[in-house]
Amino acid sequence: MKFTTLRHAATATGNRSSMAAGARHGRPMRAGAILAAAALAGGLAACGSSSSGGSSSGGSSGGASGGKLTVADVAPFSGVDAALGPTYLASCYGATAAVNQAGGVLGHTLTCKSVDTRGDPADAVPAVNQMFASTPNLALVIGCTSDEAASVAPVINAHKMAMFCMTGQSEFSNVSYPYFYRLVPPDLEESYAMVAIAQQLHYKRVALAFGNDIGSQTFIQPAVSALKKAGITLATNQTLDLKATTFRSEAEAIVHSHPDAIMTEALGAADPTLFSEIKQLNGGKMIPVIGTSAAISPAFFKSSAAAVGASAFVSGFHADNLVVESSGPAYQAFSKALLSQQGKVPGATGNFTTYLSAPGGVHLYDGINLAALAMIMSKSTSPSVYGPDIVKIGNGVPGATVCYSFAQCATSLKAGKAIRYEGPGGPTNFDSHHDSTGIFQVDTYTPSGQVKVTGNLTAAQLRALAG
Repeated sequence: MKFTTLRHAATATGNRSSMAAGARHGRPMRAGAILAAAALAGGLAACGSSSSGGSSSGGSSGGASGGKLTVADVAPFSGVDAALGPTYLASCYGATAAVNQAGGVLGHTLTCKSVDTRGDPADAVPAVNQMFASTPNLALVIGCTSDEAASVAPVINAHKMAMFCMTGQSEFSNVSYPYFYRLVPPDLEESYAMVAIAQQLHYKRVALAFGNDIGSQTFIQPAVSALKKAGITLATNQTLDLKATTFRSEAEAIVHSHPDAIMTEALGAADPTLFSEIKQLNGGKMIPVIGTSAAISPAFFKSSAAAVGASAFVSGFHADNLVVESSGPAYQAFSKALLSQQGKVPGATGNFTTYLSAPGGVHLYDGINLAALAMIMSKSTSPSVYGPDIVKIGNGVPGATVCYSFAQCATSLKAGKAIRYEGPGGPTNFDSHHDSTGIFQVDTYTPSGQVKVTGNLTAAQLRALAG
């Protein structure tokens, strides 16, 4: 099936500036709850740190040289979402290695630090407080997934620390944190993208199978609504307990509902186990799968291919994803930086080249570059000083020099030129909430685990499915 190709960002629904593929998942926390969390953030931060406000950021207020600056990867490294942390860490290793090779930032080198949230807000908040207490030279936070973002973003913001988060929670489109930046969209848009893929493939009946974690559950209601608008029958809606070791009853319900495809996100061992049991119950045949962007992961491919066989898995698999460059100067710099870290990233498994397409691998690389360049532009490593320049560098100004890597952009900055950074995630367009997104692409796998882009989805397709 050939998909419509479109390379330009377009206007999104609601408060979004453009349509895009989703990040790993959002959580249904209302804006009021996020505001309440923000009100408590100062107290939470004070309880877990010996310093508060700007002093806890560890960044230099000026351009004094020497020492290391830390980029913290705040994400699950254990629990059912444990594959997310290493994905982001691979990006951090690649980006910081390239920055250091190009001379560092204001005389500083960058290093990466893992902060395990375990995918649970109850564990994430003390972990983040401990991070601030024990990391005096902290300059940037990346990661902060939907598992914990609603709880930790207010704490990080209270410490006046810049963060690039991989959360799809729609509430962040409406609640502003001065230190929050996002290159990915709300999850409801990703639900529309999955349904748009089903439309393109002419599926008439679709089953849903999402994990019982809060983040995965947020996909369901938008998907149900979009399926109805598309005239696609909902065959069955199954919830998967991520702690279970078998899904035979759910697999039976799916097989007996005779769907053309299954739309799913259930991380850890859940989806591969479900796929295996479906194949057993379906006469040795897999039912086609439409996954979220979280399925573009070395760990997910490895476990799914092992469960049902690589050829069987890839034969009917599609996933939505954020559009990423696969050629050109930005991609060349990114791939060189990331692949230089192969075999060096703790916890990284499977085909390392998949990280070149994983949302966290691409967009956190861009985020780190934007922050490092903003430090040079502002002559400061303090987020309260360099933060506004992230938007200036990402959005550019008339006459700005477009550049595609940290090294190239830093050279132009030092020559006194205005720049616009364009990385492998494409050009940015930050709005007043520091959100910037692009458009969706549709990904498949080869039997060896290489990611293939089959085309893009237009904003018009998604608007037609929006509630």
